[in-house]
Amino acid sequence: MTVETAEPAAKKRSWSFPSAVTTLAIVTVLVWLAAIVIPAGQYQLDEDGSPVPGTFEQIASPLTFGERIQQLVLAPVNGLYGLLNPETGVVDTETVGRMFGQIGVIAFIMAIGAFISVSFATRSLEVAVGALAHRLRSKGWLLIVAVMVLFSVLGSTMGFSVETLGFYALLIPLMTALGYDRLTTSAMIILGALTGVMASTVNPFSIGVASGEAGVSIGDGIGLRLVLWVLLTAMSVAWVLRYAAKVRRDPAASMVGWDEPQGEDASDTDLTAEHVAHEPEGTPHQLTRTQKWVLLITAGAFGLMIFSVIPWSSLLQSTGGPADYLAEHATSVEPFGWELGWWFPQLAMLFILASVLVGVVARMGEREIVRLIGAGCADMIGPALVVLLAGGVSVIMTNTQTLDTILHSMETLVQGASAGVFAVVAIVINIPLALLIPSTSGHAALAMPLLAPLADFAGVARSTTITAWMAGAGLTLMWAPTSVVVVGGLAIAKVGYDKYLRFVWPLLLGMFVVSGAIIAIAAVAG
Repeated sequence: MTVETAEPAAKKRSWSFPSAVTTLAIVTVLVWLAAIVIPAGQYQLDEDGSPVPGTFEQIASPLTFGERIQQLVLAPVNGLYGLLNPETGVVDTETVGRMFGQIGVIAFIMAIGAFISVSFATRSLEVAVGALAHRLRSKGWLLIVAVMVLFSVLGSTMGFSVETLGFYALLIPLMTALGYDRLTTSAMIILGALTGVMASTVNPFSIGVASGEAGVSIGDGIGLRLVLWVLLTAMSVAWVLRYAAKVRRDPAASMVGWDEPQGEDASDTDLTAEHVAHEPEGTPHQLTRTQKWVLLITAGAFGLMIFSVIPWSSLLQSTGGPADYLAEHATSVEPFGWELGWWFPQLAMLFILASVLVGVVARMGEREIVRLIGAGCADMIGPALVVLLAGGVSVIMTNTQTLDTILHSMETLVQGASAGVFAVVAIVINIPLALLIPSTSGHAALAMPLLAPLADFAGVARSTTITAWMAGAGLTLMWAPTSVVVVGGLAIAKVGYDKYLRFVWPLLLGMFVVSGAIIAIAAVAG
C-alpha cells in the first residue's frame, strides 16, 4: 500500500514596503526622470551670489543624454564625496571646490559605531541603563519629555539635528528597558530635534541666513516664532507620549513589533537592548571602577560634542548673514576665542579617540580594540548607504540646472496673492524645494532673495515670510526621504520608513494647519 504525500503548499508572498536603501534608489530614479522633463533654467545673480527676482530665463540643457545617464549612475558616488565647483555650479568628484557629498556625516556615524562597540564591550552602558531604568520605572514619560524639549531647544536655536544620530545607541537600550518600542525612540529623537528646526527662533543656519538675504534683523518676528515653537513642540511631545503610553500599556499595539535583529543583523546596540529588556527582576546594577571611568568618558565625549558645535558667537550676538550648516558648519560672525567650531571631521576623530581611550582604560589589548572599532564601523554600513543615496538626489537636481526652474515656478505662484494667501502659499511652495535641498542654509540662500521682495508687494512683513518659509522647510525635513536626520536615524534604529510615515502623518497634517493658520493671521495683521 502506497501513501501519497502532498507537497506543502507554497507560501503566498505578501507585499512589504522596500528597505530604506531601495526606497532611496527609487527616489533617485524618479528625481532623475523628473529632471529630464523639467527644463533647465537660470537666474542672474547679484554680487552676493543670490538670484535676482524677474531675471529667470530658460536655457538649453547643459547635459547630453549620455551625460544624464552618467549623472544617474554616479549620483551615489557624488552623494558620498562630490565637490561643488563654485565657478560652474557642478558637483563632481574630479573638480576643485567645497565638499557637497555626505562623507562627513558617514565618517561621524561610523565613528559613533566604533565608540559604542568598544564601550558596550565593557558592559558599563548596559549596567548604567539597567540602573537608570530601575529608577525611572513608571516615569519613562519624563525622559521622553526631557529629551524632546532639550532637542527642540537645540534645534530651534542652533539647528541641532544631524548630531542626534549619535544618541540612538544610548537611548534605544534605555527606552527598550522602560517598555517602549524603537518607533517611540526614533520619534522622540527625530521629532524632538526637527520640530525645533521647523520652529527656529534664532538658528543662525536658517533664520540667520534668511534674515541676511531678506535684509532684516534675526530678532525681527521672534515673538511669532516663539509662539510657534511652544505650540509645535507641545504637539510633538503629546503625540509621542500618546503612542508611548499605548505601547507600554499594550505591547501588541506597537506599529513596529518587538522582534530584535538577530545574527549578522544585530548590532551592539541591539544586543544590549535585548539583554537589558529581558534581564531578571532584581538584577544587581553595581558599576565597577573601570565602568565608572567609561561612563565618565562617554559623558565627556557627548558633552564636548554638543558644546563644540554650538555657534556661540552667532547666538549670543543675534546676528544674521551667510552661514552653512551641513558642509562647513560656519557662520559669517567672528567666533569667540574659546569657541571650538567643530564639525564632522573633528567629531569623527573625537569618538575614534574616545574609543581608544575606553579600550586603554578597560585594559583591552591592541588587537581587541582594533577588532571592536572595525566591528562598530561595520554596524553602520547600512545607515551610511542610506545617507549617501540621500545626498545623490540633491546632486542630480544641481547638475541638471533644474532648481532655478522650480524656484521660478515658486516665484510665479505667489505673485499677486493677498497677505493671508501669500503666507500659506509660501509654506506650501517651499515643501518640494526642501525635499530637493535638505540644507536649510542652502534653501534660504536660494528662496529668500525671491520671496522677500514679493512679500513687500503682498503687504506681508519680511520677518513673517521668513517664518512661513521655515515652517514649510522644517515640516518637510520631518518626513522627506532625502532628510539625513530621518532616513539615517530610522536606519540606525532599524525602523521601517513606511511605518514611521504611518505614525507621523496625522501629526504633520496638524502642524501644517496650526502653523499655516497662525502665520496667515500674523500676515494679515501686519
